[in-house]
Amino acid sequence: MPRACVIVLDAVGAGELPDAANFGDEGSDTLGNVARAVGGLDLPNLEALGLGNVEPLEGCPPMTGAPAVAGRLVERSKGKDTTLGHWELMGIVTPLPLPTYPHGFPHDVIDPFMHRTGRGVLGNKPASGTEIIQELGEEHQRTGKWIVYTSADSVFQIAAHEETVPLEELYGGCEIAREILTGKHAVGRVIARPFVGEPGNYERTPNRHDFSLVPPRPNYLSQVREAGAVVHGVGKIHDIFAGQDIDESHLTKSNVEGIQQTERLLTELDAGLIFTNLVETDMLWGHRNDPVNFHRALQDFDRRLPDLLDALRPGDLLIITSDHGCDPTTPSTDHSREYALLLCYVHGKNAGGRIHEGEFADVGASVNLWLGGKSQSRKLAGQPIVEP
Repeated sequence: MPRACVIVLDAVGAGELPDAANFGDEGSDTLGNVARAVGGLDLPNLEALGLGNVEPLEGCPPMTGAPAVAGRLVERSKGKDTTLGHWELMGIVTPLPLPTYPHGFPHDVIDPFMHRTGRGVLGNKPASGTEIIQELGEEHQRTGKWIVYTSADSVFQIAAHEETVPLEELYGGCEIAREILTGKHAVGRVIARPFVGEPGNYERTPNRHDFSLVPPRPNYLSQVREAGAVVHGVGKIHDIFAGQDIDESHLTKSNVEGIQQTERLLTELDAGLIFTNLVETDMLWGHRNDPVNFHRALQDFDRRLPDLLDALRPGDLLIITSDHGCDPTTPSTDHSREYALLLCYVHGKNAGGRIHEGEFADVGASVNLWLGGKSQSRKLAGQPIVEP
């Protein structure tokens, strides 16, 4: 039975897209700039697979005859966030940008949110999540008001101390916000951002939860399911797709757990799709402008890559890619408009160093073909990278 596994290294962009300047991201190159910042990448297993063929990378030379198809993928959707990136990986191009709020959310959003949740609001501005809890955490604990903030992305983020607002109430508040944020205010994600600690020393917890828009159909997930394949979402995949077309969800609180769950599924399953998001490069290090630990997160994945490869069976399709950039070497702490990296490997076949320059949706088109989905709809973007 056919199997496919897609692993998204969140925010590991591979160079600025031609329209990056329109997004304020000229000069961004997450993977390349991290390589320069740390004096060269130390990722021997990714290098052996063909990472050096994606783009020029200090410490990771190109390899003739690499076993994986390597390259970079263009995003056609008008955004640079997790939701649109993952949706386009599965064939959904979003031609109009989702709404953003550089001056905070208007009264017709905030007022009903406060009324329905019974709590006031602090912040209501673009901010770094780690910084705003230090700024407003003490007042939040004293007053019980939500900390609401956004970023350059289409997000409504709600931070609350776990000892001040129970997690269930925070998640319920996010569900209320999701109901309010429709129509012209239909942001890509409402995100619960719980934290703990004391004034001056607050820390976010792993209990984050995303409440996304429901993606349109058809998409490549819906098509492979119609063909009988079971879709397993690892990490925040369930949240990104609002649970739609995800048969089994395997939530994780770290990249380590995400890799372990992916390896377990590769060992146990006889068919279907494993779709994994590894978020720490984005959440912990990209947004914090920390290239050293960004590289260490990649090294953590690199060390476990041989275990994942060993769990593959002959004819399995493995695609390693990304959803946007978040260059930790630039002044911005926001996502960056970049190519996605591509490493596409079929167990038992050597790609001979082939290079593929395509678009995000080529990932989903490949998975669809591999798992016996119906022929490509004109509504869906992408062309297969490899064929069975």
